[in-house]
Amino acid sequence: MSYNLIRIADRTIGSDHPPFIVAEMSGNHNRSLDRALAIVEAAAKAGAHALKLQTYTADTMTLDLKEGEFFIDDPNSLWQGKSLYELYQEAHTPWDWHEPIFRRCRELGLIGFSTPFDETAVDFLAGLEVPCYKIASFENTDIPLIRKVAATGKPVFISTGMATVTELDESVRAAREAGCKDLILLKCTSTYPATPEDTNLLTIPHLRELFGCQIGLSDHTLGIGVAIASVALGATVIEKHFTLAREDGGVDSAFSLEPHELAALVVETERARQALGEVTYGPTEGERALRAFRRSLYVCADLQPGDRLTEHSVRAIRPGKGLPPKYLDKLIGMRVGQAVKRGTPLTWNLLEMDKLGQ
Repeated sequence: MSYNLIRIADRTIGSDHPPFIVAEMSGNHNRSLDRALAIVEAAAKAGAHALKLQTYTADTMTLDLKEGEFFIDDPNSLWQGKSLYELYQEAHTPWDWHEPIFRRCRELGLIGFSTPFDETAVDFLAGLEVPCYKIASFENTDIPLIRKVAATGKPVFISTGMATVTELDESVRAAREAGCKDLILLKCTSTYPATPEDTNLLTIPHLRELFGCQIGLSDHTLGIGVAIASVALGATVIEKHFTLAREDGGVDSAFSLEPHELAALVVETERARQALGEVTYGPTEGERALRAFRRSLYVCADLQPGDRLTEHSVRAIRPGKGLPPKYLDKLIGMRVGQAVKRGTPLTWNLLEMDKLGQ
């Protein structure tokens, strides 16, 4: 069942269409516009449908402090030893890069859009006429921001990372009340990288029924297996971080796909969608002709009129022109009414039907 088919630029998002693949650049440009444009080109070549940026500055995200909760002191974090301000300074995409990046997206047939992190970013992106917006997991409880984005009337993606059902209900209500008609929730686990064990893809159909909208996956796991599996559970959008090469480094490189992996993701998620099909039994159109190669009953010894069938003179073998094997027990002991050559498919008209058991 499709929930509210969504059109973004020239692309339709829904269960009857290929999964909408979003390449997330994030900070993988490594502070180089040339590299950012190369990432756009690589994403387009790999077959992605969209490329997403993040629109913020260090000052719109946090305070320039290096102590307490403003400092990352977690040995398990990819960003251990940095302050939040330093991290966002390194990772942010300069606002004057957005226009050339989006222009290159349009030239290559990609849908370019972004995640705004405050109201000034929404206004800036509106000026660039982006076709849709995304709300990040860490902002999915920022109701004023959600209302601001929803009021643009453009399609909105909201990542669900960390949010309770109650919080998601508040966010979805706020978006819809502010004018969002096209909403997609992205199942997300907000650890970097995320583990398959913490991904809980079975939440996808539950989210779809709970909120009556399409559901996708914002995936921070390594590889493409989790994303492919999500399509089998109804995901219509897949977002993955993307880089030219993980060995080049960068704030998100460790859990980002490389071009060959993104290309595989595009192909394999569409195969997964096609494989869903519908509930059906019996042969497919392609299998109908192959029924001739099922096992069936064949005479495997020369017989004369009146000879009885035995376990030695009839067997279930391929191909399938004889009677089905289910009749074997019933046929043993019956007489043939004519001479039968070895290799003849056993059919009812070869038997003396009126002399059963004689």
